[in-house]
Amino acid sequence: MSLVRKMEFKDKTFLVVGTGVSGIAAVKLLGRMGAKIILFDSNAKLDCEAVRGKIPEEIEFDFVLGAIPSSVMDKVDIAILSPGVPTDLPFVLEMQEHNIKIWGEIELAYRCSKGKLLAITGTNGKTTTTTLVGQILKNYNPHTYVVGNIGMPYADVADGMEPDAMTAAEISSFMLESIVEFHPKVSAILNITPDHLNRHHTM
Repeated sequence: MSLVRKMEFKDKTFLVVGTGVSGIAAVKLLGRMGAKIILFDSNAKLDCEAVRGKIPEEIEFDFVLGAIPSSVMDKVDIAILSPGVPTDLPFVLEMQEHNIKIWGEIELAYRCSKGKLLAITGTNGKTTTTTLVGQILKNYNPHTYVVGNIGMPYADVADGMEPDAMTAAEISSFMLESIVEFHPKVSAILNITPDHLNRHHTM
């Protein structure tokens, strides 16, 4: 991570949406980058102490539950969405109206990573293909990471990568909704069939 890149994060306030695996990984990464962090979950009854227990004590962040007040939204520069958060929810559309940039967890991780990225998507076969590609790469380069929808959040390892690192990432259609600069060295679309239409609505 270059000093210039780190400074881009240090001067920004990030709203991390979602307290699942991806959201927690995003908070940890942003904390290591020195960013100002607000963690949001729409579940007003969430056990805050249980969530805090998953994040290192030295990482400071504010917690917002239930709904995002205008006073909080006015502070936010960039929102980080977990894959399970649709981009057409009313509060996401409201953030866009406030000129808040919308990134996914993989967009955040990509901007902090090093080396070469191979991304694999498609309706079926992603996990198997990513596992095979990851094993092939590991036999060639010990600095290989297998991340994404396969289980290991990209944000968990992005800033610790070596310059010659190679990353195989399983990328879901949900993740692709919130990319901006995300641009793998190699991409594979295995297949496209009707799936998750309750979220995507149409083919």
